[in-house]
Amino acid sequence: MVKPLTFKGDKPKKRKHTSTSTTTTDGSHPSKKQSTSTSLTTQQEDPSATEHHDENTLSDQSWVSADTSSDISGPILLILRTTPPTCLATDAHGTVFASPLENMIEGDPRTAEPHDVRQVWIASKIAGIEGWSLKGSNGRYLTSDKHGIMSANASAISQHEIYTINESGVGGGGFFVFGTGTGASSSSAAQGGDGVDDKEKKEKKQTYIVARTVTSKTTASGTKVEVRGDETNLDDGEEGGGGTNIRVRMQARFKPRIQASKEIKAREKIGRKELEGIVGRRLDDDEVKRLRKARKEGDFHEVVLDVRVRGKHDKFA
Repeated sequence: MVKPLTFKGDKPKKRKHTSTSTTTTDGSHPSKKQSTSTSLTTQQEDPSATEHHDENTLSDQSWVSADTSSDISGPILLILRTTPPTCLATDAHGTVFASPLENMIEGDPRTAEPHDVRQVWIASKIAGIEGWSLKGSNGRYLTSDKHGIMSANASAISQHEIYTINESGVGGGGFFVFGTGTGASSSSAAQGGDGVDDKEKKEKKQTYIVARTVTSKTTASGTKVEVRGDETNLDDGEEGGGGTNIRVRMQARFKPRIQASKEIKAREKIGRKELEGIVGRRLDDDEVKRLRKARKEGDFHEVVLDVRVRGKHDKFA
């Protein structure tokens, strides 16, 4: 195509660009309609994937009982052994109290879930020592001072905010005892200038969180549940005993065993076509079962090689 002559100093002419999207007779834009319909089709394309995602989310947010102290992590519910069942809670001012449990199946504490954010504590394992910290809904740590008084006002962790968690030997299983730093702080305060202090330090006992029913003039029933951190006697396993047994409920997504079982199930879910693609030939039902079992047990690659070798022998037999 012949270009028009141009001279030095001439200003370039601006060309009008025609839009590629043409309007229809009714003034609507087909491109917009097409994009809208495409997005709707995409949303309606795979509802099963959305349902599967929702099921996983619900299962991760469900509450389960901790089996061992190593399970305890993340949001937890500390169920006290009281009648009726209560749990450890704190308000915005750091006051620690026993909160009644409402969200249970047929009144069973083993199925309890929190119905109030004040009942939830965040358990964190402290690196380097066998201890946990418990942070309340107000963002402060649970404290048991040298007198055994419980509160949640600490913004940092000291020996008063560190708790040992061990499985209880009584109560039928599922209970834990929470050791506090109250006894340790009392013994350290007793250190002085004579040998009597060392003897007193050795005689100091471990202290635990305890829930007791005491008389009260401020309640209609005349009693209330008092939570302290200076109990030295463990629960004897009988109703109305020491009250040191505590049941721990936690979110399923933080429980290591549940996460491990989910990973195992994910490894088990492998189709026949995928297995045939790995082996390189068609497989019978026994071979598929064998490969799936090997994928679960961890010797998948060895079994794949064995199946491949057997397939070659069968081919030339």
